[in-house]
Parts: sequence; C-alpha cells; structure tokens
Amino acid sequence: MRLARPRRRIDARPVRKTPIRIGVIGLGRAFSLMLPTFFYDPRVKIVAGFDTREEPLGQLASDFGAATHRDVEALCSDPEVEVVYVASPHQFHAQHVELAARHGKHVLLEKPMALTLAQCDAMIAACERANVQLIVGHCHSFDAPYKLVRDLVDSGECGAVRMIHALNYTDFLYRPRRPEELNTQEGGGVVFSQAAHQLDIVRMLAGSPVIRVRAATGCWDEARPTEGAYAAMVWFANGCFASVTYSGYAHFDSDEWCDWTSEMGRAKPPERHSQARQRLAQIGTAADEAELKAATTYGGPKYLDVRAETPPRAYQHFGPVIVSCERADIRPVPDGVWIHSDRERRKIILPPSAVPRAEVIDELYGALRHDITPQHSGIWARGTLAACLALLQSSTSQADVLL
Repeated sequence: MRLARPRRRIDARPVRKTPIRIGVIGLGRAFSLMLPTFFYDPRVKIVAGFDTREEPLGQLASDFGAATHRDVEALCSDPEVEVVYVASPHQFHAQHVELAARHGKHVLLEKPMALTLAQCDAMIAACERANVQLIVGHCHSFDAPYKLVRDLVDSGECGAVRMIHALNYTDFLYRPRRPEELNTQEGGGVVFSQAAHQLDIVRMLAGSPVIRVRAATGCWDEARPTEGAYAAMVWFANGCFASVTYSGYAHFDSDEWCDWTSEMGRAKPPERHSQARQRLAQIGTAADEAELKAATTYGGPKYLDVRAETPPRAYQHFGPVIVSCERADIRPVPDGVWIHSDRERRKIILPPSAVPRAEVIDELYGALRHDITPQHSGIWARGTLAACLALLQSSTSQADVLL
C-alpha cells in the first residue's frame, strides 16, 4: 500500500498582500535555525513571540517589530497571530499545540511531534475539533533533494524502491546541552532529536507504512546519560526495507561524503568537527553548559546573526542516503540527485533556493492559502514517532517490534 501523496508543490512565491502571521513559542535553537526563512521569505511575518528569557524577546521586538508575551496563552490568544510556531522543548509540544488549537490557531510544530502516541492522538484531535492545520517541521524530509528522489520514484523512471541506506556521523552529543536534552524520558538523546529526521526521510522515500523495526542503541558516555547512537533495520508494507545508522559520538564526520557541505547547506571546514569535544572539555558544570547554549542562541551574547553569514551554497541534508530501485540507484546530495543505472551516471542539479527551508513555507502556504493537503500533517508525524518509539523498544527488548 502506498501512502497518499499530496498534490505537487506549487510555486507560491508571488506574495499575497497579507503574509501568514506567525507567533513563536520558544526562541531557542530550533527557532534560530528557522530564522533565515523568517527573515527572507516574504510569505510569512513574525508578529509575536513568547520565551521565558528577556534577551531573545528584546531581540525579536527589534528584528521584527513583534509583540512579546510572557505567557503562552497570551500569545495563543493574540488576535494578530494566525499560525503558532511551536519551537518549545520537546516535553511541552503536546500542551502548546492543544492550547494553540483551543484558540483557533493553525500550528507549525517542530519535531519530534511529541513523546508518546497518546499525546499525538490528543494533538490531532484538538486540531481537528478546531478545524485548524497541524504541520510538523522542520524535518529533513522537507529538503528538496529528498523530495526530488520521491518524484523520480513516482514517475516510474527507476522502478520501485527495494532498499534504502541512510547514515549520519556527527558531533551531536557533544554540542552544548540543557540537562533535559540528556534525559531520554524528557525527549533527550538522538532518537527523539535525530531519528525523527532520518526515519521521516526513509518513510517518505519508501512511500509505504513502517511495519517492523529491529534496532540497537548506544549509550557510551556516562557523563551524557542518554542514547547517542543507533542502528536499525526498518521494513515497509510494500516490501522494501531500510537500514538507518546514526552516531552523535562520531570522530569521523560524514559531511566529508557530502562534499563538506554542512547539514545547514553551508561550506564546512573539516576541522570544525573536532572542536565540539574541545569546547565541552572547558565547561565546568551542567549549569555552565546550559548557559553556553543559551548564549549562542537567538538573543544571546554569542549569537551570530544569520544575516551576517554567507548564504548557503546548497540545500540542507541529513547525511548520505542511497535509494536502490529496480532499475537504478538514486543518491540525493545537497545540490541535487545522482542517478546510477545500467546506461548512465547522471546528475540532476537543483537550482539554488534564495530562502533556506523555503520548502516548509511552501507546505504551510499551500495548506493555508490554497487548501492543499500537507504531507507533514499530524497523522504523518505520528507515524514517524511510532517508528522512533519502536526503535527504542526494540533496543531494550532485543527483539523485533511490529507496528
């Protein structure tokens, strides 16, 4: 059975007189990564924000002329807000989505959708009752090269997908973290934060529901007591399967296999990878580490304004991926897609995007302004969380988990 596909993406760049008005819950790391989109995409406008810290609220007012709120419900009830962007810590996602829906607001939600399937069901039901859209992203399955692979598969040119291999080796676990980010029960570790990307990608590329997962996780650093690595086999209802591997402990940087293009699509110096451990070794306490993270996010004294950075040279990505089809192997890369077949080896180069993560706004704009069913709905994101939870369960039970 193939999952229903939304209608093809439209070019929504011509701007409606009134852009989509967004209120943001949480001005931390996730919001910082979406900032280039909000700065440069004229289809959206930040009109309000909530955070527990004064510094990012002041920065938001300065950058966007946005209203600032010290209470989540005040933001959700703000009549100027059309869409609530929920970028709060993982453990608050369910509460904040239900609150936004209660006030009749559409929701753009950061991954992971929630921490339990029961929370997902309550969030979906709340948005259905309020007749509002729920779109979950940014997940890397939004990225244009992966979507192009799916379009190639749908065209029939390469035949059906038989096998997918995805891997990513990063320094994730040694970047500055708040305590809850190192606690699995509160949504910490690489499964909730990183498998949510990788499994979302392979689900979209397979075009079929996950039916079985077998996995192992690694917890290899007592000072960072959560999952920092995993490897899993994932089977789909249409008969294809995927292997997914992730290490946040890595000394090797798999961006080397992506032409030294970082996850954010920018040129990456090879020596940057080793610096994460070096910086962490100089930090004294967990409180110092949390303070360092806050200092480098939006509004902090060490925050680097994205408008001062060089533009991305390519699309964002989540490590090397190979999709094995009946008649060709397809390899998404940051600037396009390679097709390897019996007759040819050719590359389809994607035109550069002027706005990083514009694909997220394509989907949001299409849903709100053109009534196009979004791919990354609450129901879709629930399926990704189910696979993430199965990965954790399989590692604990050392057995297959059926979905």
